[in-house]
Amino acid sequence: MEFLIVSGLSGAGKSTVMSVLEDSGFFCVDNLPPQLIPKFAELCLAGTGAYERVAMACDIRGGETFEGLFQALEALREMQFDYRILFLEADTKTIIKRYQETRRGHPLLAEEGGLIQAVERERQAMEAVRQRADYVIDTTALSARKLRDRVLETCMPGQQRRYEMSIAVTSFGFKYGIPLEADLVFDVRFLPNPFYVEQLRGQTGLDDGVRDYVFSYPQARQFLERLTGMIDFLLPQFLEEGKSALVIAIGCTGGRHRSVAVTHALAQHIRAQGYAAGENHRDMTRG
Repeated sequence: MEFLIVSGLSGAGKSTVMSVLEDSGFFCVDNLPPQLIPKFAELCLAGTGAYERVAMACDIRGGETFEGLFQALEALREMQFDYRILFLEADTKTIIKRYQETRRGHPLLAEEGGLIQAVERERQAMEAVRQRADYVIDTTALSARKLRDRVLETCMPGQQRRYEMSIAVTSFGFKYGIPLEADLVFDVRFLPNPFYVEQLRGQTGLDDGVRDYVFSYPQARQFLERLTGMIDFLLPQFLEEGKSALVIAIGCTGGRHRSVAVTHALAQHIRAQGYAAGENHRDMTRG
């Protein structure tokens, strides 16, 4: 079992790191009171495999909480419970800039009266945690993407160092509305419509007759060639940017023939490139 405690300076990137870990298969808990950490560790140990990889973010918001964290860590040691600490830090100028950009308040601002003083007070208070950390990452010069890569390299060495992007390709009918979750939408209503061929009207784009009809036209083949080329270009860019889910929607009038045939062909192409792609036909059985 992996049990990772994520701590560090406010504004150093804990939220980003927790998102990275969650997308990488960790069960993530944020802002659990320190006194509950040992109890939660016991729950994880008693589980049936549901908590094989756990990440817990622990914020220091005052002296009482700070002491509570060390008491919790001591309790874990007495339990002979293995854990690791990932500590995040950044220089004061960078943290101040981040707070100014997000317009959030530092947790110690009210006590210290100024942002610089609050950051330096927290840095001093957190030094003991930093000294006990297994990993320390300085996020001062790291973009969100580079921080993601650093976390994966640090906490999961030897494993695949990229997000596994979930790709869903769905067909739909424009008369029923565009899927709200769609990231990319393509309109294939310009293609010849099998609906007007009597023997094909009752079939769907998954049937050979409809697929053969749709792709017998050069504009359909050219469209699919250009569409797959664009998708081949986009997917690595989305992966590099850190996108974890992508929904591609392809629509025709009723969502039964043309969009289904193109969606099926595109999903097959994406899977052939080594990506995990789900295929869905929202409106295929309507009407």
